[in-house]
Amino acid sequence: HRAKRDLHLPSPWIKAEKNGDVQRRRRSCSDEDGSGWPAEGGDNLEPPRVPSCSPAGSSPPIDNLRMFVGTWNVGGRPPHRGLNLRDWLTSTPSSPDIYVLGFQEIVPLNAGNVLGPEDKGPAGKWLSLIRQVLNPAGIHGDASEADSPSAEKPPRVSFSDLLSMEELELEEAEDESPDLYLGSITPHRGGYCLAASKQMVGIFLCVWVRSSIMHRITALEVSCVGRGIMGCMGNKGSISISMTLERTTFCFICTHLASGEKDGDEVRRNSDVAEIVKRTRFQQSPETILEHDKIIWLGDLNYRLASANSDTHQLLQKNDWESLLQKDQLLIEQRAGRVFAGWEEGRIYFPPTYKYLANSDIYAVDQAKSREKRRIPAWCDRILWRGKGMKQMSYVRGESRFSDHRPVYSLFSVLMNDGLFDRGGVKAAAVDSRKPSSSPSSSSPSRGKVQAEDRSYREADGFRTCNHPILLSLTKTSEERERSRLLLG
Repeated sequence: HRAKRDLHLPSPWIKAEKNGDVQRRRRSCSDEDGSGWPAEGGDNLEPPRVPSCSPAGSSPPIDNLRMFVGTWNVGGRPPHRGLNLRDWLTSTPSSPDIYVLGFQEIVPLNAGNVLGPEDKGPAGKWLSLIRQVLNPAGIHGDASEADSPSAEKPPRVSFSDLLSMEELELEEAEDESPDLYLGSITPHRGGYCLAASKQMVGIFLCVWVRSSIMHRITALEVSCVGRGIMGCMGNKGSISISMTLERTTFCFICTHLASGEKDGDEVRRNSDVAEIVKRTRFQQSPETILEHDKIIWLGDLNYRLASANSDTHQLLQKNDWESLLQKDQLLIEQRAGRVFAGWEEGRIYFPPTYKYLANSDIYAVDQAKSREKRRIPAWCDRILWRGKGMKQMSYVRGESRFSDHRPVYSLFSVLMNDGLFDRGGVKAAAVDSRKPSSSPSSSSPSRGKVQAEDRSYREADGFRTCNHPILLSLTKTSEERERSRLLLG
């Protein structure tokens, strides 16, 4: 399943100056169309080419950045307004440059949600809560505007203005729960921009970027793989977001793998990982997960404790997490080379993140009312990474009682610009690897594909220039298939 960026036609809104303040109002028929283009004529209109508002060359390159990665299975519960995300998202000593936030079970995994239309309401609520934490009111300059002289006397509002305001509120409400969102349309003076978000049934992944570096993000793409019912439905599987920051490529994979705590269920989870790596494809290079420079894998991986017995219960009662980790299926399978070979995970010092009784700190081992609800505690929620120049600064869990899972988060220090060197240490060509090459070799049969074509267009409010990839064709050679098979083992 491959998602494309939707082309947004120009907004009926323009910016106008009134009493020294720049205000947004609805376009009228008397306005000159100097900043847009006519909407008539069908869906094949090409927006005008415009230069980027913040060229990458106008500021020095980024040497390193801080990245916050969080994952949380929220148990099918929609968030309420009083839910505190601040302790989770602002627990780091310094503000991250990028937030990568993955959720699982944002909707109940019932037949209606799996087979029916997607419920986008909870995703919009999560985005709203996250935005409130990352962009407090002061970030947008609300306080300074309130103190300005123009705030003392509210302007007169016409009937057409009221209609415009109502339509604007509807637009903003719809934007809170997008099926696929790539690229911010909000020109923040500070804080963070929503770079991308995607939902697949209960899995939800969003990436927030500091507004000062948002213009450096290019080539945003999304790829989804369903691994649920019949091996293809979206109740289990992955959402992957690929992006380029300057010359470094990133891939973020949010997954919800097969459940079950019986011996042998770990094999199904291993199979899920292999299929996700094999089936995830992007339209532009790098086309696969493993071809990216920096890769983060997060989510409810669902690996449990192997061979739970009376000894396991004793260790639980003693809170002997170090001994319990020796039974962790993910660590066992990874050390045996059956899954995540070449990936890294930080040392775990926190208690198991699953399963808790509702709104409590008590594990659902013996206290659960029904046997179906009893679970041996396990470290289901994990964060792994792959790639040079990444250093994990912390790997901890949160203590919110909102779900039967505890949230997990990690802070990374990411060394940039080593994407200029290939994995053999040889300096790469001084061109952006995500942009199509005009050389004959780029479209030769040995490549097995026709290069994607980039079309740049400006967002309706003039905030930034985005790349709109158009896939011409995509095939795969036997050599590439064999290379993928060898990588997967």
